[in-house]
Amino acid sequence: MLSKIQKITPNLWFDTQAEEAAEFYCTIFENSKVGKMNRYGNEGQEVHGMPAGTVLTVQFQLEGQDFVALNGGPHFKFSEAISFIVNCETQEEVDYYWKKLSDGGDEKAQMCGWLKDKFGVSWQIIPVSLTEMISDSDSEKSQRAMKAMLQMKKIDIKTLKQAYDG
Repeated sequence: MLSKIQKITPNLWFDTQAEEAAEFYCTIFENSKVGKMNRYGNEGQEVHGMPAGTVLTVQFQLEGQDFVALNGGPHFKFSEAISFIVNCETQEEVDYYWKKLSDGGDEKAQMCGWLKDKFGVSWQIIPVSLTEMISDSDSEKSQRAMKAMLQMKKIDIKTLKQAYDG
């Protein structure tokens, strides 16, 4: 791995784009790097069907979180049942991650801060202030913020705050 072995490592199954995806994600997140790559050999070719030398796995790290990308073939697809939350402090951060991760992705899958990237991976680009607003003990404020958020694709902090404040 790239760092001390972490207890739980997300493993992302791609058809053949594992290396491309790891490199793409590492261009978006600052503290990121591509690590070790393993390649398919001749062993097990009757099972995996990948030519020898094809990338099997790519280890990569985004903001200190280790990941593995696997070229496993077309058998499985990503769904919104699993997503990665990107916690953002500012609107500039929200705008940056939204633009970068949604480039080439599925525009129909964009709502309430969620997007699907060009590989089909789901991300939630969430301002920290949203979590604070919708969990406020003042239910009127939290419900106004929730209602505003449900109308958005990319989260707009200013509009959210105006709704929250009433």
